[in-house]
Order: sequence, then C-alpha cells, then structure tokens
Amino acid sequence: MSPKIVRVSVRDVRFPTSLEQHGSDAMHTDPDYSAAYVVLETDGGLRGFGLTFTLGKGTEIVVCAVQAMTGLVVGKSLEEIVRDFRGFYRLLTSDGQMRWLGPEKGVIHLATAALLNAVWDLWARMEGKPLWKLLVDMSPERLVSCIDFRYITDVLTEEEALELLVKAQEGKRQREEEMLREGYPAYTTSCAWLGYSDQQLKQLCTDALKGGWTKFKVKVGADLDDDVRRCRLIRQMIGPDNTLMIDANQRWDVSEAISWVSNLAEVKPLWIEEPTSPDDILGHAAISKALAPLGIGVATGEQCHNRVMFKQFLQAGALQFVQIDSCRLGSVNENLAVLLMAHKFRVPVCPHAGGVGLCELVQHLILFDYICVSASLSNRMCEYVDHLHEHFVCPVVIHNARYMPPKIPGYSCEMLESSVKKHQYPDGDAWKLYPKK
Repeated sequence: MSPKIVRVSVRDVRFPTSLEQHGSDAMHTDPDYSAAYVVLETDGGLRGFGLTFTLGKGTEIVVCAVQAMTGLVVGKSLEEIVRDFRGFYRLLTSDGQMRWLGPEKGVIHLATAALLNAVWDLWARMEGKPLWKLLVDMSPERLVSCIDFRYITDVLTEEEALELLVKAQEGKRQREEEMLREGYPAYTTSCAWLGYSDQQLKQLCTDALKGGWTKFKVKVGADLDDDVRRCRLIRQMIGPDNTLMIDANQRWDVSEAISWVSNLAEVKPLWIEEPTSPDDILGHAAISKALAPLGIGVATGEQCHNRVMFKQFLQAGALQFVQIDSCRLGSVNENLAVLLMAHKFRVPVCPHAGGVGLCELVQHLILFDYICVSASLSNRMCEYVDHLHEHFVCPVVIHNARYMPPKIPGYSCEMLESSVKKHQYPDGDAWKLYPKK
C-alpha cells in the first residue's frame, strides 16, 4: 500500500557561519547559513526529508509558512500525490487565501519548496532510488505530467516539452554511465568570500589547485579598487587558462554594473553574476548587451522567483547562464520547467549551490539535465561550496572537482539528528555559545 502522510514537522536550524565570514558577499555581510527543515512522517514508518535555505533571521517566518500549509499535505497518500503531481503542485501554490502572499514567490514559495522537496525525497525513497535516478528512469510522459505549464505556454507547451525529452532519449544510457564514471563538472566559491583576507585567499586557492579545481568564483561589489586587486591576485594564483567568474550579489544599478565590470574585464571573467536587482529583467538585458563585446556573460537565477521570471529572462536575452536553485523555485517540478525552457533557448544551466544542503539537492537536478535534457557539458558546471556537508546523512561526494552521482535512495536532504538538535534555533546547544540575533 502507498504510505499516507500523517504528520509534518518543521524546525528552524541555523549555523553561525557569520563568525568566520563564510558566505559573505557585498550585500550579505554576516550570513548565518540556515534552513527550514521539514520531515514528513507516514503511517508505514517511511519518512521524507526536505528543506529550504535561508541566511538566519527570518527562518522562523518560513517555518510559520510551512506550518500554515501542512493541512494541504497531511492525509494525502504518496500514490495520490504522484499520480497527479501537477495537480498537487497547483494545490500548494493556488490556495485561495495563501496564494495572496505570493503568488509563487517569496516566503510562501520557499515554504512550498521545502514541502515539495520532502515529497520528492519520500517518493525516491519509496522507489529505492536516488532522486536523479528516479527522474532519469521516468518516461518523458511521466516527467511532463509533473510540470505546471500555466503562464509559460507562450514559450514552452506541454507538447514541445515532451518532444524535447523524447529527442534526448538518444544516448541517455551512455550519458548516465559517463556521469557514474566521471561525475559532473563543478566550480568552487569557497576560496574567495568577500570577508576573507589575502592570505586566506592565497592559501585556499593553492589548496584548491592541488585538489584539481580549475574553475573559481570571486565575490565582488563592495569596493572597485579592492575588487581589481583581489581579482588580479586570484587570476595570478590560478593562471591564465583556468576559468574565473565574478559575483556581485545584486550590488549595483545598471549603469554602475556596466562600468564596474568593464574595469574588471582585464581578468577575463566568464560571467558577472547577479549584477543588479534579481527582479530587473530589462536591466540584465542592458548589461548583457553592453558586456557582450568584452566577452563577459551575465548569470543569474538563484533569487529568481519562479518559472515565469525565467521565461522572461530568456525571452529578453537577459542572461547567458541560467542559475537554478533547488529551494527558491517550487522544488523539482518547477525546476523541470526551467531546465526545458533553457534548453529550448540554448542557454547553459549552471546551478546555484552552497548554503545548507543546496549542493546535496541540486546535484540531482543537474545530473538529470545532462542525461535527459541538454546532453551537453559545454559551458556547464555546478557550483560547489565546501561548508556544512558534515551535517548530512548522505553528503555530496566530490572527486577531481566533479560531483559524483549519489547512490543512496532519496533527495539527499536528510540531516543528522544530532546536528539538527545542536543547531536548532534558539535553544540548541550551539546557540547557547553565541549571542542570538
């Protein structure tokens, strides 16, 4: 019998990463990497785990949003949900009263992602497969049935999506074997957080190069002279042939972004990430057009609200690299839509990761993208940040700067209960040592 969800619990789990400036950037100077952590309990004893990522303060608001939505989940059987997953997605995103808090954006969508991530984890565990393998083994028809095409049919219809997936069936098994053997290319952000000293940057770059890393991202945007100096330092450390990206985390106005990045063109960045407000589609388009002659692309998406915004970014030619997020969008369902739209527009997908659990989650999506959608590794890589993996039951495995496909059933969301208890806010032991914010 299909397990029935009988209880949903959600906890506020926070890690004091701000103490050592881990995760610091031009706009988020003191992040405490955190998560609203969801557990679905079933009548058969099987559990599903999900989360959404936050930066500390405000996680309690996401927890409240999850609690407000649990009535839509409790009492549903897994078979009932996955038989009409599109309908279940719409149930969560279209509640007649809670929809007003979004719709499909902000805190309410983060809560939706946490719940849906847990459902996908439950389904993968029930099938005895890691999430990426569950997706890879689905028929194109079943995959398409999980996607809500509302608001995007002017760009991608259900029939077009099915056609793209059917076409990508050719060579699918060979690509799956390739990923199992070699893994998916990654880049590191761990070497160059904005709050790190030059000595720390040099040591981390040296260690990363020894570890086989060839793709590096640098945080910029606080001070131009300092950015020029730091980027020159990183470029000198990694050499002319390795890949460098820069990330401003929404710091600038449009004209300021164009001027600032032009001053950094000498270090030959592949992209500038989040140069301005993540909501400014036309602003990103103007920046893309201005920087194209310099050979610098624009990447964004980690704070893109939903599939509709991604649709417009692609329509406007406002990005050259799509950055999906496993917790900002409505879980796997909505990410499937974005992966397919990006493929139709021939824009490479380079997911956002790091944080708490984002690497664990998004590795499944990018493996699926290569095996079943894009069939290409050209200009494609997945972000990696070497923080907090030790708190997960099945942490990511990186080998030769590549994500190795998970083999344990589920969506890799489950955290060690000891870590959850220690870091639960505000009463966990970890927070007895540090001032509460």
